[in-house]
Amino acid sequence: MNEPLHIVCPHCHTTNRVQPDDLDKTPGCGKCHQRLFTGHPVALDDEAGFDRQVARSGIPVLVDFWAPWCGPCRAMAPAYEQAAAELEPRVRVAKVNTEAAPALGARYNIRSIPTLALFAGGRELARQSGALTHPAQIVQWVRTHLR
Repeated sequence: MNEPLHIVCPHCHTTNRVQPDDLDKTPGCGKCHQRLFTGHPVALDDEAGFDRQVARSGIPVLVDFWAPWCGPCRAMAPAYEQAAAELEPRVRVAKVNTEAAPALGARYNIRSIPTLALFAGGRELARQSGALTHPAQIVQWVRTHLR
């Protein structure tokens, strides 16, 4: 039998244990009872929420570091949203507004936006600076780095 995965709720940040075979069955949070996966990026606006998602997650976490004033960030947003629907529930998809959470941008040495960072087991696996404007590009980039 497979070991259960730790999946952090995007709503209340409680860590849930989910069997790998149950990921596709729309699992809910044991505490707040909301869906653990929505098919949309999770907004992470503080270091504590970011750390819980990245460090405690049993699945990889893809993070888009962006800002509302950034034209390329806004151009990539629809593709990122569509990629989230395809990547979840095997990959948690999140966004960090570097204007609202500048400490996270500084901590990860984000020098240009948008920047995608892929994490697994709490460690950064890969980074991509610059906008990817097609969902397939984002999905392919993630899958390449998870092989």
